[in-house]
Amino acid sequence: MQVEKSKVDLKQHRLEVKMSHPPGKVKITVVGESGATLADEQHDFTGHAAGAPLVVTWSPTSDEAVAAIDVVAYDTQGAWVGVQISPWFVAIPHEDVNFKTDQSTIEASETPKLEAAFAKLNEVLAKDAAHGRQHPGITLFIAGHTDTVGNAGYNLKLSQARARSIASWFRKRGVKMPIAYEGFGETALAVKTADQIDEAKNRRVDYILSDDPPRYGGAFAPAWKRVP
Repeated sequence: MQVEKSKVDLKQHRLEVKMSHPPGKVKITVVGESGATLADEQHDFTGHAAGAPLVVTWSPTSDEAVAAIDVVAYDTQGAWVGVQISPWFVAIPHEDVNFKTDQSTIEASETPKLEAAFAKLNEVLAKDAAHGRQHPGITLFIAGHTDTVGNAGYNLKLSQARARSIASWFRKRGVKMPIAYEGFGETALAVKTADQIDEAKNRRVDYILSDDPPRYGGAFAPAWKRVP
């Protein structure tokens, strides 16, 4: 059995399984950070070909963050194999930094917002450590976004520069873990708008703790850069 981690979508509650033998059923158990079982379901894939992608979904009982997913796949003869996935994706709540028009420099008046986000980051990491979990590949991803006002190419560069500024601030503040940044310009709008629309919710920067780069969909292929 193969479970491609990039196809695990915690927001849509789905993942993709491939089996080398003709599949029978797939059982999935989703466990939350508190240890509670969020889902315990079984799906019948009898009739599908070996190697075919099998989309496995689940309906969680709450919005609690997922700590582990156990997947057990059975072939048509009853033989089975199991795997545990430990996805981790935490969006750090924060108040967005306000930049001056066409600028990427962080004003001194905006640093309290970053200090509050820094405290939230440490809170999440302390909570995770208290649960005894380890995430050797954990990275802080900083993703910049703009609205649709102005030239798309310019917006992309501006969002990259602003993301870099915030990522550098976290490094200078003492964050030791890997930090990566990228700008998405107007390619991943939080609120879908037409071109040249001034929408404040689209001017944002996401702070995400994850063991894999966040995915936003669309045609844009991000090239995450690491902060030294």
